[in-house]
Amino acid sequence: MHELLRSNDLVLLSFATHLLNEAGIANMVLDQHTSAVEGSIGALPRRLVVDAEDFDAARRILSNAAITISEP
Repeated sequence: MHELLRSNDLVLLSFATHLLNEAGIANMVLDQHTSAVEGSIGALPRRLVVDAEDFDAARRILSNAAITISEP
């Protein structure tokens, strides 16, 4: 799994996940439960990850939607 995006913005993560799902790219948001444990104050960002073979396509999709991805 490769990290594509790291953010505290739940709307941005939801939008990015939707775009990837529409393109048929499997993805997963990590650290959702860790963030809830810390009281949901937004101190710990969530990470959007995809499989290594889908990384380039996923990066293009998010870039086309003007979403800045995490640096490798």
